[in-house]
Amino acid sequence: MKKIITLLCMALTVPLLHAQEENGELKTLFGDRHISHGGYGALDIRYSSIDGKDAFIMGGRGAWVIGHGFALGFGGLGFLNDYHYNPDIAGGRNVNLAGGYGGLLLEPILFPKFPVHVSIPVLVGAGGIAYTTTYNPYDWDESHYFVEEATGYFVLEPGIELEFNIVRFFRLAIGGYYRYTSDIRLYDTPENVLHGFSGGITLKFGKF
Repeated sequence: MKKIITLLCMALTVPLLHAQEENGELKTLFGDRHISHGGYGALDIRYSSIDGKDAFIMGGRGAWVIGHGFALGFGGLGFLNDYHYNPDIAGGRNVNLAGGYGGLLLEPILFPKFPVHVSIPVLVGAGGIAYTTTYNPYDWDESHYFVEEATGYFVLEPGIELEFNIVRFFRLAIGGYYRYTSDIRLYDTPENVLHGFSGGITLKFGKF
């Protein structure tokens, strides 16, 4: 019986060894062990509504691309909403919200070799926000800017992007994102003031 089992094992093993020699490489149960690596740097330009006012958001990100299908890196964004008048601040001043946030970036990339495909960036981190005022008592004088109050917060921002492979080293992405933060304790400001959608474009340069 032992001789029969030995002969069967040899009969199964020899063809596999022969196939490996023909291909010139080692085969494994989980496929090719060689994984490509790349990376990219990107510029983000977005629009959002913060505290009911138009807001401009701009930032960047850098990531390591693993096997074409997953990016790991860091991202950061700054924001500023439109000035509006508040009569309750020192007799009346223009006020606005300004700040930024950043952190770890996790980005699955679906069907990356297709000329048009989808990525799902998720940013996890922290940020800061300030309630600022502008005062200009005279038309001929320069404006004076004051930070009335500032605070920090944690942020989670998932998104979805439609990516276009323009050339090998450049991708253009059109994306939508949802910003979720911990409660914000700030003068004359709702706790969920930063919750909301944003949309924009991302310019990515690198090896994908």
